[in-house]
Amino acid sequence: MTITDAPKIITRRFDTPDSHTITRYEETGGYQALRTALGSMSPAQVAAQVKDASLLGRGGAGFPAGVKWGFCPPGVWPRYLVVNGDESEPGTYKDRLLMERDPHQLIEGVLLASYAIGAAQAFIYIRGEMALAQERVAKALNEAYAKGYIGKNILGSDYSIDVVMAWGAGAYIVGEETALIESLEGNRGMPRLKPPFFPAAKGLYMQPTVVNNVETLSNIPWIVSNGGETFAELGAEGSKGTRIFAVSGHVKNPGVFEVEYGVTTFRDIIYAPVYGGGIRSDRALKCFIPGGASAPWFYEEHLDLPLEKATVDKAGSMLGSGAIVVMDDTTDAVAACLSVVKFFSHESCGKCTPCREGTNWLEKILRRILDGYGRPSDLDLLMDVADNISPGIAWPPKQTTICPLGPSAVSPLASALGRFRPEFEAHIARAARAEAASAPAQAVGLPGGVA
Repeated sequence: MTITDAPKIITRRFDTPDSHTITRYEETGGYQALRTALGSMSPAQVAAQVKDASLLGRGGAGFPAGVKWGFCPPGVWPRYLVVNGDESEPGTYKDRLLMERDPHQLIEGVLLASYAIGAAQAFIYIRGEMALAQERVAKALNEAYAKGYIGKNILGSDYSIDVVMAWGAGAYIVGEETALIESLEGNRGMPRLKPPFFPAAKGLYMQPTVVNNVETLSNIPWIVSNGGETFAELGAEGSKGTRIFAVSGHVKNPGVFEVEYGVTTFRDIIYAPVYGGGIRSDRALKCFIPGGASAPWFYEEHLDLPLEKATVDKAGSMLGSGAIVVMDDTTDAVAACLSVVKFFSHESCGKCTPCREGTNWLEKILRRILDGYGRPSDLDLLMDVADNISPGIAWPPKQTTICPLGPSAVSPLASALGRFRPEFEAHIARAARAEAASAPAQAVGLPGGVA
């Protein structure tokens, strides 16, 4: 197994009980990067450090953060920074811990990013169910304002900024950046068409807006303090630095682990004693989801793939939100598939007909199969409905919807049917046997005993 000695960058304070306080944050070097940036660096220099770091977005898409910052059209003001803290992908809970255990690190990252792009207003949007994260971030914001890190002419510079915390009502779709912006504006959280509503051009209040994920921004203070090139020395060629992964499911030691990006393998993070610790009760692995519920499933032959974006993409899935969900050999693939599809069906915002209707029908058909009423034609019907949502049922997915939620429901179905079709057929055969067994009993009750 490959357990590297890469330094912890964004979880290094996690083991300290008072890591969420401003006192502990300052004692461990907190806000020094902000002082350095405002005292001796231009906004362009801060942005250049992030570009040099090759920091990929940690929210799912994996787009380079420094490049994204440069998409705002020049000379158009005001512009905004929006923090996507609506972590809602099943199996993902790393951003919640970052907000709960080290909120000042996030805030400093927000301030540095805002300075780099020229934003005078930033918004931290937190998922509705994350009560402790909301409490910790709100308190940290008050502390930062009181210490002069946020507000007018911060730290004696000519840079002023306000940071506002907002929270949602627990909708999965608001994790999509344009739906988040709609919610932040007070509307129902539903995705916008792209184009024309690319946030960098027409985002919050139709002004240029950069939307970054919590983990992405939490890396910025370390990068500014230590240099983008130092960050880029860690990790693999196409996936620099470290990254947090949430490991859950049928493992002995579920948790959140910061590992060297692109070097650590799935086998390492699932089986190493310092990470997942292996499969519960030492059972065999059946499959695992490598990047959140919307990712196609992986199997034993994929265990030695590195946690590296390009490699996982090429293998037919994605690292996505950094959620690795492990299933052992006792797992009913049909039930697991239904569980994921049911989630996406429930969370569909209803804006696009293929998603609104299609995910609902996928759930109904899977439920029918699992309950013992499946028909032989149901498997073709499932794939037909899936094809209407995501034409070709391929990866990367095509879509007939505005956002990727619809195709997200197709991924587990295509994975389960492609690998475990006999399990679906066994459930359907059980239904056929039950129907055949009940036929004579029904015939007895007919007039004259006619069968």
